[in-house]
Amino acid sequence: MITNISLVTLYVTDQDDAKKFYCDVLGFVEGTDITMGEGFRWVTVKHPQHPELEVTLMVPGPPLDEDMAGAVRRALANGTMGGFGLTTDDCRADHERLAELGVTFVQEPQERPYGVEAVMRDNSGNWLVLVEPRSFTPADFA
Repeated sequence: MITNISLVTLYVTDQDDAKKFYCDVLGFVEGTDITMGEGFRWVTVKHPQHPELEVTLMVPGPPLDEDMAGAVRRALANGTMGGFGLTTDDCRADHERLAELGVTFVQEPQERPYGVEAVMRDNSGNWLVLVEPRSFTPADFA
């Protein structure tokens, strides 16, 4: 029986810079950082409250073919690569704190039917959604 999601991949431009961003700025902790055969480096970070889910910080390359790796690099450079969502208990306070640390926000905190939401980019160009959730129903979207 499948019990949970344990690993997601996030493409980054530089594994060291990405690891610093996720650990030093967002408060994640290092998971694994090892070099395997042919110079392949496996780097993961995880949120300390959810250690069962690791985020692999992967530079575009094998096993992607060069066309796909190039497309991922272009999307990162354009700031159009999707990332993931992060839950917060105070979106406005986290926005202020992260903005002071130099994080780029493409959307300031805004009220949504499902909570307060802000959208930022990591230092590789991935967008990350920061949400302070609240209860909602489908009728809230009408």
